[in-house]
Amino acid sequence: MIERTLFSDEHRMFRDSVRRFMEQEVVPHHDLWEEQGYVDREVWLKAGENGLLCATMPEAYGGAGADKLYSIVVMEETARVNATGLGFGLHSEIVAPYILHYGSEEQKRRLLPKMATGEAIGAIAMSEPAAGSDLQGVRTTAVRSGDVYLLNGSKTFITNGWHADVVIVVAKTNPKAGAKGTSLLLVERGMKGFEKGKRLKKVGMKAQDTSELFFDNVEVPVRNLLGNENEGFVYLMQELPWERLQIAIGAIENAQAAIDWTSDYVKERKVFGTTVSTFQNTRFKLAELQTEVQIGRVFVDKCIELLMGGKLDTATASMAIYGGTNEIMKEVITRAMGLGAR
Repeated sequence: MIERTLFSDEHRMFRDSVRRFMEQEVVPHHDLWEEQGYVDREVWLKAGENGLLCATMPEAYGGAGADKLYSIVVMEETARVNATGLGFGLHSEIVAPYILHYGSEEQKRRLLPKMATGEAIGAIAMSEPAAGSDLQGVRTTAVRSGDVYLLNGSKTFITNGWHADVVIVVAKTNPKAGAKGTSLLLVERGMKGFEKGKRLKKVGMKAQDTSELFFDNVEVPVRNLLGNENEGFVYLMQELPWERLQIAIGAIENAQAAIDWTSDYVKERKVFGTTVSTFQNTRFKLAELQTEVQIGRVFVDKCIELLMGGKLDTATASMAIYGGTNEIMKEVITRAMGLGAR
C-alpha cells in the first residue's frame, strides 16, 4: 500500500480520537437512528465538545483555526463506519464556510460559535421539487419589502433539514435576471412562516434527517442576506470544487471499508469445510478491489493536495466525484457483496 503523506502526527492523533468517538458515540446507536429516521441531537453536542465540528473556522468564531485535513479526517472516519446519518460534513464544511466567506461580522459572531458547539445545526436549501440541482431554475422568491425579504417557495431533499436551526436558502431576488438574480438568505428556526415538512424515507441513508422545507411569506430581515444581493449564484459556483471533493473523499473510504468488512467476513464464512478466504479466487478478487481503491485514493489525495494549495478546479473535482462514486465505490461494494455471498 502506498503511504499517505498528507497527514502529520497531529492529524493522526486527531484521527485516533475521532475513531474512538465514532466507535463509542455513533456505532452503538446508528441502527436505532435508522429506525427513527434521524440521529439524536445529543450526538451533535458531543461532537462539538470533542472538536469534530467547524474545526476549520477561526478561533474568534468558536473554531480551532485548523486546516481542512482535520475536517477530512472526520469525513473519512464517518464514512469508515458508514455513519450515513451524520450531517457533520455539510454543516462544518459547506454551511459554515459560506457564512465565514460571505457573511457579515454580526452573522459570523452570532451563528458560527453555536455551530461549532453543535447547539445550532446548519443546512443549505438548493433543491426544489421542480428544479433539482438546476440552480438557474429555482422558483423560490425573496421580494424585498422595507427591512425584510418576503420569502416564498419550497425546498426538498434537504440534508439536516429536520434538525436545522439555520438554513442557507437559495432564492430569486430578481426572477427576471435568471441566475444573476439569485441570492442567499439565512433563515432561522422560529421565523414565522418557516415550516419543516416530513422526514423523507429513502432507499439508503435512513438515519439522515432529509426533509422538505416550506416558506410562506417568511419575513427574513435584510441583515440575514448572505453577501450581496443577486450574487448568490457566483458564491455557489465558487464553492463547488471543495463540495464535490468531499463526496469523493467519503466514497473512497466507503469502498475501503467494504473491502475490510468483506475480508473479515470471508475469514469466518465456511464453504465445503474451509473458509472462503482460503480460495485462490477470493484472494485474487480482493486484490483487484484493493487495487481499484488504491488508485482512486491516490487521485483523491492529489486533489486534496491541490485544494490545500488553492489550485483545485471544478473539472478535476468532478472527475474525483465521478470516479470515486460510480467507478470505484459502486463497483467495489457490488463485487464485495458477491464475494461475501459465496
